[in-house]
Amino acid sequence: MSHTPDRRLTAVVVLVPVLAALALWAFAWPAARTAPRDLPLGVAGPAAAAAQVERRLEGQDGAFEIHRYADEAAARDAVEDRTVYGAVVVTPRGPVLLTASAAGPAVAQLLQQAVARQAAADGTQVRTVDVVATPPGDPRGAAFNASVLPLALAGIAAGAVVTVLGLRGPRAVVALLGASALVGLAAAGIAHSWLGVLTGDWWAEAAVLGLSSLAVSGAVAGLAALTGPAGIGIAGGVVMLLGNPFSGAASAPQMLPEPAGAIGQWLPPGAGTTLLRSVAYFDGAAATGPALTLAWWAALGLGAVLLGGPLRARKRARASAAGTRELSTVG
Repeated sequence: MSHTPDRRLTAVVVLVPVLAALALWAFAWPAARTAPRDLPLGVAGPAAAAAQVERRLEGQDGAFEIHRYADEAAARDAVEDRTVYGAVVVTPRGPVLLTASAAGPAVAQLLQQAVARQAAADGTQVRTVDVVATPPGDPRGAAFNASVLPLALAGIAAGAVVTVLGLRGPRAVVALLGASALVGLAAAGIAHSWLGVLTGDWWAEAAVLGLSSLAVSGAVAGLAALTGPAGIGIAGGVVMLLGNPFSGAASAPQMLPEPAGAIGQWLPPGAGTTLLRSVAYFDGAAATGPALTLAWWAALGLGAVLLGGPLRARKRARASAAGTRELSTVG
């Protein structure tokens, strides 16, 4: 009697709780441990006063990575260039906090609370200036954060459909490129033109959204081309269970426990989120790193799609030839 049904039942009973535990860990762990860890923060003003502020900020258990600037103008430029998430400027009338809520409303709020506590201890009040604000259509950044999951799902779906339909080689590459381009155009139309969530160059945003989708779909289809249909589950699982919760979309990579923040920026959802913020709100500042990450994912994935078919065909041919020789030997 075959024990296959029993084995399948056991696999389901064991696998489902394991996947549930993994998903809970991946999503709940970063959320429960959200806190600043070497968060880049600027300090500007007269040397003596700025040094005092810097010492107090550095004493917060490694929460901040301090950058010194000569004056408010230099600190403002650093915020706009995405070198720091904010800056404390010491002035004769009290401290001024420069923030960029477009880089993450949660981070801007945290900086306001941290600096306000220090100012209260000194008997002063902090004036906050939002240098790069979130758009009026998405003041809390909720819609921006919600855009990460649909893009990942679209990429997984495109890669899976190409694999299931049996598209191979150049035809599969063309299908992935076309699907990603349409995803980018549709997403930009919704997020920019309709909802007003994005406020940068429309075509640049569409390109980023399309590239983010292509990085995922290429990875899914490429791994499936090399390993078979199981590659869909492996690549899709990495994107969904690691890429999305580790992306830092709701806060910042430096707000996640290590190594989650670093891992997230090497995966398409995290790199895509960072790149989209740069293009949509900061005129492309600090866009090179995440753009290269997405480009590598897309290039490697499409390369695997082109090579996977011939490699698997050659493997099948060798297996068939080996089988034929065994039959000849037996005969």
